[in-house]
Amino acid sequence: MSPLMRNLMRRYMAPEGDPPTGGGGGGNPPAPAPAPAPETFSKEYVHELRKENQGYRLKFQESEGKAKAAEEAASKANTDADAKVKAAQEAADQRVIRAELKAAALKAGMVDLDGLKLADLSGVKLNEAGEVEGAEALMEALKKSKPYLFGAPSTSTHGDPPKPKNPEAKKATEMTEEEYRVAREAAVRGKR
Repeated sequence: MSPLMRNLMRRYMAPEGDPPTGGGGGGNPPAPAPAPAPETFSKEYVHELRKENQGYRLKFQESEGKAKAAEEAASKANTDADAKVKAAQEAADQRVIRAELKAAALKAGMVDLDGLKLADLSGVKLNEAGEVEGAEALMEALKKSKPYLFGAPSTSTHGDPPKPKNPEAKKATEMTEEEYRVAREAAVRGKR
């Protein structure tokens, strides 16, 4: 680009407010604008801003403390709830195991179900399907180690009940006067 062209461009493309550069070519570049003087605030205003900032910092710290305390409380409540659920599940499992053991004991012929208190239940477990495993093996082990718990079932719970005896007629000599009089009237009425 020719010096003449450069000069024309500077002159016509210069921003508003800038004087066009004159002369033929070189010239000194324009002096930079002086830096604005730094703004200054009064001590009172600065003190007021710092006090306001301190209030915000304290509120932030307080809210952080509350959030942390709430998080810890929620974590503790969650842990406690998990422990309660686990304890309830274990108690329910134990009830199911005891009920199934009672049924297995009756099936095996145990005379008294209190004998289950003597059994070692460590081998009896509830599987994922909710079925008791190891009950039959426990009954077999109990039959070998404590045979007195098992026996023939009593006749009062199985079989036919005994037949009632026909009442034998009482002799007149064995009756009291009142019994004799009632029996005699019944006999007279029966003949009619």
